[in-house]
Amino acid sequence: MTGLEIWLLAVGLAMDCFAVSIASGIILKRMQLRPMLVMAFFFGFFQALMPLLGWIGASFFSHLIENIDHWIAFAILAFLGGRMVMESFKDEDCKNEYDPTSLKVVLALAVATSIDALAVGVSFAFLGIRSLPSILSPISIIGFVSFALSIIGLIFGIRFGCGIARKLRAELWGGIILIIIGTKILIEHLFFS
Repeated sequence: MTGLEIWLLAVGLAMDCFAVSIASGIILKRMQLRPMLVMAFFFGFFQALMPLLGWIGASFFSHLIENIDHWIAFAILAFLGGRMVMESFKDEDCKNEYDPTSLKVVLALAVATSIDALAVGVSFAFLGIRSLPSILSPISIIGFVSFALSIIGLIFGIRFGCGIARKLRAELWGGIILIIIGTKILIEHLFFS
């Protein structure tokens, strides 16, 4: 994967964090530095940790399915992207009732928004990332982008409320990015390898 693809993948993965952060900002109603930094930190941390765990798990058996690894990477990214696109069309009320200042809630949200990143980590193993130093750059970028978009989402939610969340369609764009990256991987392996 190129550097640009990794940044785009990171943005695609971080869209769930961004959307949840907007909803959390709506609930917070005002700038509260500590809860905002805690939420952004854990969102970034888990978005970076999950691909590492997925990569470690898949690295042990990736050599067994080398002939179809590009299909698996495509299927994972297309499925995740498709699910995000479909979820973006659900009409949800912005006023979710949870406490974004509770560490327990933040940890649950961080894990829930990072499950997709676990599957992406599996794709990394199938795409030929074989060493720990090779995986550190992509997961660092994913963690950083998730942290940054979480802060931005919180600020948007506090400043603009529900209206901006619906207009941005974060999950739709994140899903489209994941589908495009998966399709590009498949085309490269089928026609340019």
